[in-house]
Amino acid sequence: MRHGKKFNHLGRKTAHRKAMLSNMAASLLLHKRISTTLAKAKELKKYVEPLVTRAKEDTTHNRRMAFSYLKNKEAIILLFGEVIEKVGTRPGGYTRIIKTGFRLGDNAEMCIIELVDFNELMLKDAQPAKKTTRRSRRGTGAAPAVAAPAAKTAAPAKEAKAEEPSAPEASAESTEESEEK
Repeated sequence: MRHGKKFNHLGRKTAHRKAMLSNMAASLLLHKRISTTLAKAKELKKYVEPLVTRAKEDTTHNRRMAFSYLKNKEAIILLFGEVIEKVGTRPGGYTRIIKTGFRLGDNAEMCIIELVDFNELMLKDAQPAKKTTRRSRRGTGAAPAVAAPAAKTAAPAKEAKAEEPSAPEASAESTEESEEK
């Protein structure tokens, strides 16, 4: 019976599985995003997230422990440098899995696994959208009604210009005056 045995062996022997996860973790740290199958991504998430948590405290022991998992000096430098600067304040959840569909050859479910704070597209969506205003030829209601009679005589037009309305209203009034002439 296999009660309580939750580890996914991914159809590989132990040495092959460890080497594969080590290489995938190093690639994830170097490239910030990789495409793989969903089963491998879920196992990789369990492999990488404890390493990122360990990297929050930069000690010789933690560097050596991370190197024993990754076996790649460049990945260690990036993990303890650039990656921790971005995700160091998070309490967990350093990776994101995005499903992308099924592979043509064997219909395996594919996905992209990425480090959370390195996706510029998602970060743009997180910021509030800039409020846009609708431009109309009629103006804002009260201002054009006052400006239309003032345009008939020269003296009231100078008084309207002296008040200096805001930039969008000023451009709307100037276009209305030019249309009436």
